[in-house]
Amino acid sequence: MGIHMTDLVALKAANAHRWANAKPTRNFVGVATQLVAAKAHYQTVEKTTGVPWWFIAVVHEREASQNWNTQLGQGDPLNHVSVHVPAGRGPFETWEEGAIDALVHCAPFAARNTDWTSGGSLTMLEQYNGIGYAARGAPSPYIWAGTNQYISGKFVRDGIYDANAVDKQLGCAGLLLAMMTLDPSIAFTGAATSPPVPEPLEPAISVGSRPPSISHPAKGSIGDAVATALSAILAAFKPRKGK
Repeated sequence: MGIHMTDLVALKAANAHRWANAKPTRNFVGVATQLVAAKAHYQTVEKTTGVPWWFIAVVHEREASQNWNTQLGQGDPLNHVSVHVPAGRGPFETWEEGAIDALVHCAPFAARNTDWTSGGSLTMLEQYNGIGYAARGAPSPYIWAGTNQYISGKFVRDGIYDANAVDKQLGCAGLLLAMMTLDPSIAFTGAATSPPVPEPLEPAISVGSRPPSISHPAKGSIGDAVATALSAILAAFKPRKGK
């Protein structure tokens, strides 16, 4: 399911605002501790994909409760072809192989992301689960469950939304808040690629003006100084009228 680019920009801004005001309403510490303890494991995938290890960790928790015998893409068994979206992936020999496949070859292609700010990271996580909540103007429980930014509302089946259902899983944002307390090196530091700075323009030459030359040197140049001196010498020897 796609979303217009301007909607993604708005969603990034909304998620950045929610992050700035988020507070946990459930206990995330136990699960966050387990995810941080596996940092080296997640970093092996980070080295190959460029996706931050903490992003991989919270997806692993949401999709498979950190089960190492599952595919990162959807939590299906590692040694079977996946049946849930993304379907048809695998089987894989190792968890790392499945994780790399999910991040590099499957939508939303997290390995292509260049925006790891709070809004960019959380929106990429939301795209990972689907943007059906954003289309309703609702916070995604995939991100915000267990924080003050989420009360209720959940897709209980594909395409079936229940406004009163409450997601019991821990959301990615709350997990990241707890993980950052345990490991201060976790930070939203990467920004979207900035547009190139334009080269300075050459000064415009007004209509009727001539470019500098030997006969018409630029003002302030060495040529201009020499020309001024020669003019003064010649003027001194020029006969005056009436003499």
